[in-house]
Amino acid sequence: MTLRDRTPARLRLDSALDGVAAVFRGMAAHPDEHNCECHWGNAEDLAQLKTPDTELDPDLLRRTWQATDWAYKASVLRRILPQFATALTRGLIQPLFGMQEVGRAFHRAKWQQWPVEQTAAVREFLHAWWAHTLADPDPAVPAYEVLALNAEASATLSPWLRIWETQTHPTADQHLAEAVAHWEYELLGDGLPWDTWHDEEDTRAGLTAWLLLHAPARLRAHGAPEELLHRIRLLGLTGNDRWDDPHWPGHRY
Repeated sequence: MTLRDRTPARLRLDSALDGVAAVFRGMAAHPDEHNCECHWGNAEDLAQLKTPDTELDPDLLRRTWQATDWAYKASVLRRILPQFATALTRGLIQPLFGMQEVGRAFHRAKWQQWPVEQTAAVREFLHAWWAHTLADPDPAVPAYEVLALNAEASATLSPWLRIWETQTHPTADQHLAEAVAHWEYELLGDGLPWDTWHDEEDTRAGLTAWLLLHAPARLRAHGAPEELLHRIRLLGLTGNDRWDDPHWPGHRY
């Protein structure tokens, strides 16, 4: 580990990953778990999930977390969590449509209803990863993707935005500028920038309100382009006031 890597955020994340490895060591899929051999995998693949602590090859790991039809979703996620969490932080998990898909895998497994020690380990991992992402100038996964994952996994957006609100250093502001550039098209069309299983309108409204309150000053101080600042300002307008504004970017929906 280099000196640059020995930041408090990196050390916290390493500790959280160690905690996940310790808490979920020895976990295996339920003995009665099954899946379709035609569409998911063969008996040998399933046997690996029922054998604790053996490393899965990347394709089997992908098929396991992406499958939505497990009978015992919690035990499957617990089985893969030590390897899965580490792979996530290294940018090795690449969903087709965004990291919200990973968040939904956590949500399907109802991790917040697990035993206290297990829930605490997952919660600390998600929080530590988020804090490290905001502090890392070049994170393996963009901040806006980790935010979507955490919002879907926890079924709430506001705690993650509150953490971002407290991180006022230039790196967090750079991630905010990148996020606004990534989000503005969907938000200006009154849509949420990621697919959600939760209250889409409430989540979109909360994200928009937070950006209107916190983003302008931070991005202006960061030296963000004026056009990006206008995109945020336009979020505070509706209907013709937004579309007829001279800085409307001409988006078509």
